[in-house]
Amino acid sequence: MAKKLYVGNLSYNTTEDGLRNLFAGFGNVASAKIIFDRETGNSKGFGFIEMSSEEEANAAIAGTNGREFDGRQLRVNEAMDKPHRDRGAGGGGYNSSW
Repeated sequence: MAKKLYVGNLSYNTTEDGLRNLFAGFGNVASAKIIFDRETGNSKGFGFIEMSSEEEANAAIAGTNGREFDGRQLRVNEAMDKPHRDRGAGGGGYNSSW
């Protein structure tokens, strides 16, 4: 089963191909994604790697966390699930108690 990893403290010059190549040394990389700012188009300095198995993911964490890459010391750990917002509640509108 695929396992998603968070990769932080990336250099703003790091590319998705470069990230993929780094992690490929630890197993099959299912996907590599760097997060970019919508307004500026610049890297936010973090991204996600999806490894094909838990064993490969654990090897990748052990082999890359704290390692220097593109001049920065990487922070790599298991990605946490993003909490879903409850889009049905909140946000302004008419208040009948006024």
